[in-house]
Amino acid sequence: MSFYATLVLALALSMDAFAVAVCKGATLHKPPLREALRTGFIFGVIEALTPLIGWAIGIYASRYVMEWDHWIAFSLLFILGARMIYNSVTAGDDCCARHEKPQRHSALHLATTAVATSLDAMAIGVGLAFLEVNIVHTAMTIGLMTMIMATTGMILGRYIGPMLGKRAEIVGGIVLILIGFTILYEHIG
Repeated sequence: MSFYATLVLALALSMDAFAVAVCKGATLHKPPLREALRTGFIFGVIEALTPLIGWAIGIYASRYVMEWDHWIAFSLLFILGARMIYNSVTAGDDCCARHEKPQRHSALHLATTAVATSLDAMAIGVGLAFLEVNIVHTAMTIGLMTMIMATTGMILGRYIGPMLGKRAEIVGGIVLILIGFTILYEHIG
């Protein structure tokens, strides 16, 4: 696989992480650059590991991974999105809700979201097992691109969040659910 093909693959796989990171940044109270870098790092590492896992699974379990990855991703994204919407609706209408936003997301929450958005990369890794590619180089490129896109998304979310106010978390939850439905539709349709 050429360098440009690897770059396009990495960009395509990082787009859902970018969208989720924008929502994550919008739901925080003025997330600092450090939080954006932390989020980008977590998303990037997980997105780099999943094609390696898929590669290792290879031919043996490819049909099982491909049959269920979209259901797993959909379920995780739906649950996380519904939880975001629920938390936003039940938070109350007080005018200080904006100041009660957390400064950062837990590592577990970010990792769960990153896993949900990177299951397609694992399926790609299974497919790459049949090609003559340098899987380490490809996985590193995917991880680096995802890190850049997720960090950028968090930074953009910081500026979009104040414009949306309390609705940022609702919009974020809806986006997560829509990404889940998109993944499900792409695999079923």
